[in-house]
Amino acid sequence: MIEIISTRRNIKNFKPDPVNVEQMNTWLQAATMAPNHKLTEPWEVYWVGEETRAKLNHKTNFFNAPIVIVVISKHGANELETKENAIATACFVQNFILSAWAEGVGTFWSSMAMAPKMREILGVPSDYEVIGIFGVGYPEEVNAPRERIAIQQKMKHLS
Repeated sequence: MIEIISTRRNIKNFKPDPVNVEQMNTWLQAATMAPNHKLTEPWEVYWVGEETRAKLNHKTNFFNAPIVIVVISKHGANELETKENAIATACFVQNFILSAWAEGVGTFWSSMAMAPKMREILGVPSDYEVIGIFGVGYPEEVNAPRERIAIQQKMKHLS
């Protein structure tokens, strides 16, 4: 698991090879095991077809990923639950990304779908947060990791 986490990258160049939809469904189903307070399971996944993809007009066409999905999170009954739902959905996304990466499939995560115009194109309801739009496919290349700050520099020990 540590190797999968450590080698995962945001992919910016995909091969045209198709991704098996059944595999995608398996990874998405595994992702549902993400922690989520009160089992709200707030995530939804939109599969973006060619017509919608063209309307989005992404500057790189999602680096030519063969699949594009959007992950959204339903608002909660109050502000705290809405935040909890968004955090849980981010965990869902991480589970999906790592599951795909473990089988050689990469992802590109973009926040562009948060923009009002993009939300409208995608038909995202007003009571949902957009967590991201994702290109999914086999990487043409995998960049070297960028250096990270040592975790010890981000720790605080409380008495």
